Amino acid sequence: MSTRARIWIAEDNATYRGAVARALSAREEMLCEKQFSTGKALLQALDGRDTAPDVILLDVGLPDGSGLDHIPRIRDLAPECRVLILTVFEEEGKITEAICNGAQGYLLKSASVEELVQGIQLSLAGGVPMTPRIAHCMLKLFSQFAPKQADYGLSAREKDTLELMVQGYIRKEIADRLGLSLHTVDTYLRGIYKKLEVNTRTGAVAKALKEGLI
Repeated sequence: MSTRARIWIAEDNATYRGAVARALSAREEMLCEKQFSTGKALLQALDGRDTAPDVILLDVGLPDGSGLDHIPRIRDLAPECRVLILTVFEEEGKITEAICNGAQGYLLKSASVEELVQGIQLSLAGGVPMTPRIAHCMLKLFSQFAPKQADYGLSAREKDTLELMVQGYIRKEIADRLGLSLHTVDTYLRGIYKKLEVNTRTGAVAKALKEGLI
């Protein structure tokens, strides 16, 4: 029995759809076994006798409506299947709608084949693949719902540093973006750790997200 991850793709652009299917099927660990040009065709396959795939790559702009609207029905028909949005849209509204409707990842069509593969692998491992920009949008969204608490006396520069840490930037990248030396960034990091009463970068980021500090 094949152990390759079974993937379906719903995408109205036949050229792009075929290219993705061929690229994924060229991998030993993946097989793009079905392609659909509409959401209706995808749902009919799931509602029929076809065994649900491991992953569905779902476009947003399908001819018969937004792919985002199909997510709840897909989840009903194939609760074990991972639904990953594959789109050109980066708007916060669509990202939010996708996640709220049950999407388990959000990938862009500008991604390379290797990035798509990594996203699928991450999803199959239980992760939530998304680009850094989309992750940032999600963090902003979640921070809006986090209870507002004290800012722990963080300075403006420490807040800037903490926000970049949350976005996943490393020390050198933070220094470059803020126009600071690594030594200065280290000073801000020590200040952040002390004020937040944490000992690690992970602890600082987790606290920032949990308490909506950024």
